[in-house]
Amino acid sequence: MKIWAAAVICMVMAGSAWAEGSGSGTGLQGDYDKVTPLLDTSRNIIGETLVYPDSGAAKVTSLIVTMEPGETTGWHKHGVPIYGYILEGQVTIDYGVHGKRSYQAGAAFMEAMDNWHDALNDGDGPVRILVVFMGAEGAQNVIRKPE
Repeated sequence: MKIWAAAVICMVMAGSAWAEGSGSGTGLQGDYDKVTPLLDTSRNIIGETLVYPDSGAAKVTSLIVTMEPGETTGWHKHGVPIYGYILEGQVTIDYGVHGKRSYQAGAAFMEAMDNWHDALNDGDGPVRILVVFMGAEGAQNVIRKPE
């Protein structure tokens, strides 16, 4: 399961290795005319090491989250690694003791997992975020903070 999940994240984020053509062992150098690197990391935005759930069969879920100006996600955390890519607009995420970070269109990041956080669309228009949950059957993608 962990090998499969690692392969998924590599496919999502391997653009930088292909673009560099660095002989990184991918065997794909020169296979694509144009590649734009987005992200290549083993840690999320607050420095947590990426760890895949082993609670069941691999399950990848992708969606586009749209938030209107002033809208928040509410405090939550995640039980699986999450890749985020800002398609449009801007969002600021409050990571509590880890501070706040703002992201604009074109930003790619691995979201915090075991840390409560709250996102706010503090822009003038909608923000659209491509979200990819790299989880497993039975694992919680989103865990809401108890009131």
